[in-house]
Amino acid sequence: MTKQPIEYTGKYTSLTREDIIEEVRARLSKKRFEHVLRVELTALELAEKYDIDREKSSIAALLHDVAKEEPDSEMRDLVISENLDLDLLQFGSQIWHAPVGAVQARRDFEITDEEILTAITYHTVGAPEMTGVEKVVFVADYIEPGRDFDGVKKARKLAEKSLDKVIKLKIRDTIVDLIERKKKIYPKAIDSYNAWIPK
Repeated sequence: MTKQPIEYTGKYTSLTREDIIEEVRARLSKKRFEHVLRVELTALELAEKYDIDREKSSIAALLHDVAKEEPDSEMRDLVISENLDLDLLQFGSQIWHAPVGAVQARRDFEITDEEILTAITYHTVGAPEMTGVEKVVFVADYIEPGRDFDGVKKARKLAEKSLDKVIKLKIRDTIVDLIERKKKIYPKAIDSYNAWIPK
């Protein structure tokens, strides 16, 4: 079990962990905020286990869903005004909130570190190549203790041995689920699938 709380060094933001927590709490419902705290705890445990930067992992985990409950109209406006991938507009907030969250992390929380920002951006669909912090947040969001879906126990066991194996599982299962539900698949999710599944 990782030691909590982590103290921030000021290297990535002048805000303290408590500052970020309070601002995130103000933007999210109680249920979503509690999910965020569980993701951070899981991310810190994984970062410690795999010798990945714990401070970056904590910040990215706390901010990964910061835009999750923004109105669709505001997210759509940010996609356009920030010159994000316009393909996003064909999909819903389940996809939008990740890159929009990275914009908010930069704008509202003074985050300039690229790895923290991309960990937020990629936490829903992954990416063909992923850094340690990106992997930690992607996996922590999938296996945090509040998750209860078929296969989560398997994913948690895999996480004890390999982050990459959990990433492959999450990417595959997400694509299969979307196909079974006859949902459109965001092209970058397909790019992640094509890169990870043959590995």
